[in-house]
Amino acid sequence: MPRRSADDTRLLIMGAALRMLLERGATAGVQHIRLQEVLRSVGLTTGAAYRIWPDQDAFHRDLAIEMMRLRFAPPADSASRAIREAIAGDGSMDDVVRLAAQDHVSYAARFHLEPESRDSHAFITALALRTAAGAWPELREAAAERHRESIDSFAAFYGELIAHFGYRVRDPFTITDFAEAMAALGEGFAIRAAQGLDHPTYEFSPDGGPKQEWTLFGVAIRGLASAFLEPEGTPGRLD
Repeated sequence: MPRRSADDTRLLIMGAALRMLLERGATAGVQHIRLQEVLRSVGLTTGAAYRIWPDQDAFHRDLAIEMMRLRFAPPADSASRAIREAIAGDGSMDDVVRLAAQDHVSYAARFHLEPESRDSHAFITALALRTAAGAWPELREAAAERHRESIDSFAAFYGELIAHFGYRVRDPFTITDFAEAMAALGEGFAIRAAQGLDHPTYEFSPDGGPKQEWTLFGVAIRGLASAFLEPEGTPGRLD
């Protein structure tokens, strides 16, 4: 059998470490993923690892950075799928807000309800690591890059929705400002879900029509949209 290169060995070890981290979550950063345990799981010796990392801290730093870069789907993919039928069926902006918010709440809750959900675990684990990104400059950089990617993706997603429903962003704000505010709100509710806290829901009719089930996140999004957006051309049903 040909000898593995250092890059192949690193990929093997890091893949096993990421699987452990996703299974267990970032309950204590990455320090609970012990290099010795990872090596045993892939049948390697200590010497193989220490030719790549000088110590356990260096391994943990690289593991945190790799976790920060890991995505199983584009940032706005889940929200886009959640509203697809509403858009195709000529739904209102309220329909889109309600459905997208419900999807985000259930997505974050899967961390507890569906242990096999890779996307949910990756999202929550990366979010937890971002809150401790000050530990290493390289981790701060990776966290900032992940955040920029998410904001760019959602800004494009929101921009298309806003134009579809005949709205524009109020001056002096930008679509990036709106995406940043939405990210802060969504991540706050995701942290609640990671704690196992139930998400409040309400029977609510924002426009006086039949009542439907709304999440608190959805009601909050509607408030944000009212502050950031104004009609342009043919208005939707947000106002």
